[in-house]
Amino acid sequence: MIRRAVIIGAGIVGAACADSLVRLGHQVTVVEAGPVGGGATAAGMGHLVVMDDSPAQLALTSRSLERWAELAPHLPAAAEYRTCGTLWVASDAEEQAGVLPKRAAYLAAGREAEVLDAGALAQCEPELRTGLAGGLRVPGDGVVYAPVVARFLLERSGAALVRASVVGLDDGTVRLSDGRTLAAELIVVASGVQATDLLPELPLRSRQGHLLITERGGGPRIRHQLVELGYLKSAHASDADSVAFNVQPRPTGQLLIGSSRQFGRTSREIDWPLLRRMLERAAEYLPALRRASALRIWTGQRSATTDHLPIIGPHPARPGVYLAVGHEGLGITTALGTAELLSAHLGGSASPLSAHDFTLERFSKVPVHA
Repeated sequence: MIRRAVIIGAGIVGAACADSLVRLGHQVTVVEAGPVGGGATAAGMGHLVVMDDSPAQLALTSRSLERWAELAPHLPAAAEYRTCGTLWVASDAEEQAGVLPKRAAYLAAGREAEVLDAGALAQCEPELRTGLAGGLRVPGDGVVYAPVVARFLLERSGAALVRASVVGLDDGTVRLSDGRTLAAELIVVASGVQATDLLPELPLRSRQGHLLITERGGGPRIRHQLVELGYLKSAHASDADSVAFNVQPRPTGQLLIGSSRQFGRTSREIDWPLLRRMLERAAEYLPALRRASALRIWTGQRSATTDHLPIIGPHPARPGVYLAVGHEGLGITTALGTAELLSAHLGGSASPLSAHDFTLERFSKVPVHA
């Protein structure tokens, strides 16, 4: 049965959901006040990376990369999709000891992963500093310019695009800022940090990050996306402001440098002391970064949950409302897996992701909508 569906948000997640729902035969309208792919999608690094912080996260990221590989031949050149791979760098023996279980988890998920000792690491990326213990190379990871993909998916879907903000949800109705209303049997909320404006009961909080892109030339030359293996242990273990080493090569010859994390900060202004910490952390691993020049610095807002997993599926207290929010820094990676799981909830093909609970109901005490 063809149903009218309204998707709120035209970032990479919303666009992927639109493409998927149209393929199910639904009549889809996407509502977005800003540019397509212009919010968190444009502010992200564009990495496509398998993460194994939990079995559910490993399943979602791994399945999503399978879907990215299927989509890749159809993407326009401007999407800059390529599998440069990720190199997880171990700074000491303790971090190197964590390589084997990480590799085992990746292999169990069907992802290739190669253990590197100190010598192999230096051969693989000679501009890394000396004295590192080794690392893990994951060749199937990639990078993409996500705003182009968001536009591609939305155009491919043929979904209608309405330029407006959503100011309210009623039963089967979406109220717009210009006074219009849209009737729909299905409403998909994919608006990131703005989702709590419409659904304040969602257990989401904002997370701000800083990014810097260098000018062409002058800095180190790297082949992989480089991430410290202590990424979560050293940088993201608490709610305090934190930084971690994460540098990505771009096809233009530039380098994209992250990462930082601040919860509860909604200003788009640059936190210069935190930025300096982030850059100093990166230079500890890649000393040649000190001779690179910055072209642009920016911040972005992401929505996060307490268990670092997105919320995907029906709202238990709002009939007809479905959720695709809370992706934190993995929205680009997991957009296609999110769309697949949402389609499975709506009667589409079965998904292996259904074995894990990504629904809102995994959180206790979700208020019932009156």
